[in-house]
Amino acid sequence: MTELPGSASLRLDGDVLILAAVSAPAELDLLNDWVAEQRWANPRSAIEVLRLPRTEPSAAVVDTVVEQLSADRDRSVVPVRVFWTAAGLPTRVKVLGLLAGRDTYRPPAKLQHRILRRDPSRARVVAGEPAKVSELHDQWDQTTVGGDPREFAGFVLRRAELAVERIEYRLLGPEYKSPRLIKPEMLSSNKFRAGLEKVPGATVEAAGIILDELATGWSRFSVDLIPSFSRFLYRRGFDPQIDYDAGQVEQMRAALETHPAVMLWSHRSNLDSAVLTVALQENQLPRAHVFAGVNMSFGFMGPLLRRSGVIFIRRNVGSDPVYKYVLKEYVGYLVAKRFNLSWSIEGTRSRTGKMLPPKLGLLTYVADAYLDGRSDDILLQPVSISFDQLHETAEYADYARGGEKTPEGFGWLYNFIKAQGERNFGRIYVRFPEPVSMRQYLGEPHGELADDDSARRLALQKMAFEVAWRVQRVTPVNASALVSALLLTARGLAMTVGQVHHTVQDSLDYLQRKQTPITGSAERLRTSDGVRAALDALSGGHPLTRIDGGREPVWRIEPEDELQAAFYRNSLIHAFLETSIAELAVAYAARADGDRLEAFWSQAMRLRDLLKFDFYFADTAAFREHLAEEMGWHADWRDDLAAGGASIDALLYAKQPLMSHAMLRPFIEAYEIVADVLCDAPAEVGEKELLDRALGVGRQYAAQRLVRSNESVSALLFATARQVAADQNLLTADPELPERRAAFLAELRGILSDMDRLHVISRRQFADRDTARRSDPAAR
Repeated sequence: MTELPGSASLRLDGDVLILAAVSAPAELDLLNDWVAEQRWANPRSAIEVLRLPRTEPSAAVVDTVVEQLSADRDRSVVPVRVFWTAAGLPTRVKVLGLLAGRDTYRPPAKLQHRILRRDPSRARVVAGEPAKVSELHDQWDQTTVGGDPREFAGFVLRRAELAVERIEYRLLGPEYKSPRLIKPEMLSSNKFRAGLEKVPGATVEAAGIILDELATGWSRFSVDLIPSFSRFLYRRGFDPQIDYDAGQVEQMRAALETHPAVMLWSHRSNLDSAVLTVALQENQLPRAHVFAGVNMSFGFMGPLLRRSGVIFIRRNVGSDPVYKYVLKEYVGYLVAKRFNLSWSIEGTRSRTGKMLPPKLGLLTYVADAYLDGRSDDILLQPVSISFDQLHETAEYADYARGGEKTPEGFGWLYNFIKAQGERNFGRIYVRFPEPVSMRQYLGEPHGELADDDSARRLALQKMAFEVAWRVQRVTPVNASALVSALLLTARGLAMTVGQVHHTVQDSLDYLQRKQTPITGSAERLRTSDGVRAALDALSGGHPLTRIDGGREPVWRIEPEDELQAAFYRNSLIHAFLETSIAELAVAYAARADGDRLEAFWSQAMRLRDLLKFDFYFADTAAFREHLAEEMGWHADWRDDLAAGGASIDALLYAKQPLMSHAMLRPFIEAYEIVADVLCDAPAEVGEKELLDRALGVGRQYAAQRLVRSNESVSALLFATARQVAADQNLLTADPELPERRAAFLAELRGILSDMDRLHVISRRQFADRDTARRSDPAAR
């Protein structure tokens, strides 16, 4: 059944059965008037009306539908319903209706006559285009299990409801589109049943229970309510206006008009999905169903969020083949019906501030649906969501020290909302880079990847990394990140506004030269007033401490606040990653024997390999090209590199800024601590034991100043360091394991020694320029 607009007269050819979902007296009056108009406009057609309840039809109603459908296969069926526009009901009544699962746009029956007397435009009859019973029967035969007339009646009723709802979505707008009747549609599908039979222990009843758990869909009022609640939540602590790129919004709008999309967003805060909801509504973009962990379905939040488009999924379902199958088919159904989906590309919040590796679980199901031909293309829409500051950094710092995650519940929610209102956290930035086409990476539907698991997984990984890469490239660098990075390198030394302002200019110049996007707060660091504003915004242990009472205020990062500052600093490392590796490779070449140019490239590739679990890199050829471009700060860099000694020192002194010690030292130190622990650990040490040992040794080394800062002593960084050790085959017993572990530790200490050298040069740059600044009255 396709749609006809609103209450227009039907053009009928033959007899008609009208399936009218009306129940209240006011709606019945509207229906009778409309039917009279149709009979007057179509005098040769016999029009019969079958009234249906707006709820699940009873057995007696289904029997009547069976009788009517079997009476004449040439008769047309027209679905009809009364459509109400939103107005008049108090918000309190709408909220209660939403929680109860009622249609909150439809007034209670006892109020409908009174409302229509005041405003007849509040309601209208909407109808679907006629479809012959024989045509519907053919559709049913092609897609549905069974031959029972009652099942056919159920099929027709579902098609009738969906047809009318599509008209209503056209009247309301695309953001109100919601999946309906998923459970009966899927359970009656030939394809679904055939696949279910191949799953060991699967039953239709078990699949139905899982579908009840997954089923979602927003009510019309929730489309209005949830963005309002989301705004209330983030506006307690952030600027009311979200920062967008208008060109990106229009590009995304055009892309979503042609294909379904999966919106894959960066994840730094529990606010992320709320911010995306507001962003889509404010820009009049289609809504997306958000996948979330079932841990977020607590109390009244469960039904509220389910009716707001959230799909709750279980964690760790690898041992439940029935659940995996139903979830996969559920995702495929939504894709086939062109519903947009949404989740974090990282799978969980990044507690360190940098992008995590992409998770492929749900994305695999979407790819399977595409290769199965359920859509001719699916767009993966990267979404960057970033913040000037977050109150959650204190929580992340606790995790890094080995703390446990607080379980979600009403207490957790209250504390989260309360923390949002404690101070001004700045602005929120949302960016929509160009989408990634599944067709481009996976080929045609039913193509060769459909039957090649390893090739499909490789293509999927490349596609997911491209999404994450695009998120990272458009995420703007903000003032909090730049100031935190600078003061972390000071190792507790306090700095004045003038010193911060003077020193940060090199980083701003570099970002401008590389055309890296930056926020307004970062642009204002060009002025002393902008620097002071950034320092004050981070003061009070968030994570800076301001010291007054002298000739001028100074700011520093206390040891206990280093982990919070590291979160902000880590959010911009990607912008300085390749230049940091370039300078480390130069420093290594200075101490290498033989061909120093070869040593440079060898060390650059080695660092890329060591850091691959923490950061995203371009492919090998592009990476080498980028590094050669980075070395262009000095026209004769190859000659100076080959000369060694003072020539390399001069080469490094000419590079501004020197960044590796500021950006990468905590990660290499975390690797070093784990490597040190491994030197006297059992060959096959357990993950928890290794973490506990590393935390203990790390705290000792921090107290002894054997590592530069507390931020290196992090359970979050140690988890990645363990991955690095495993990749170096240092967690599996063999006769040479002790020697290889010792050699790895020595290699890491060599890299840290190179960082020390670069830091000394950087301090000399700072001292020389600060002296020049102080001697120049115009610069003070």
